[in-house]
Amino acid sequence: MARAELAFCLPDLPQVREFATVHALRSGMAEERLPDFLVAVNEVATNAVTHGHASAKALLRMWAEDGTLVVEVHDEGRWVPETTPGTTPPGPFATSGMGLWVARMVSSGIDFRTGPNGTAVTMSFTI
Repeated sequence: MARAELAFCLPDLPQVREFATVHALRSGMAEERLPDFLVAVNEVATNAVTHGHASAKALLRMWAEDGTLVVEVHDEGRWVPETTPGTTPPGPFATSGMGLWVARMVSSGIDFRTGPNGTAVTMSFTI
């Protein structure tokens, strides 16, 4: 699968899920794995356009390599996490902070990079 890209903002989240579905299936992901995959993609994409930069624009990139589907979501925001994001489950009465934890639980791996050019969250999923 060649790299695929989609620029998006908050109202485009349904298109993000459709784009991710099409490219996941093209890469060979089984349909029964799609629900967990889409939850992770949706959570990270939603974070990008709600907690990113004031422009609230983000970019989704997808590609397959060596039996792995890689999904990268990049936004223009920066933050300094106090701990490694998504490593601690949310508390029983939490009303936020679940997205990165869920993404970590359903992906094969997740990486966070933040700096002067924004923040990127890269997830991998075994196909």
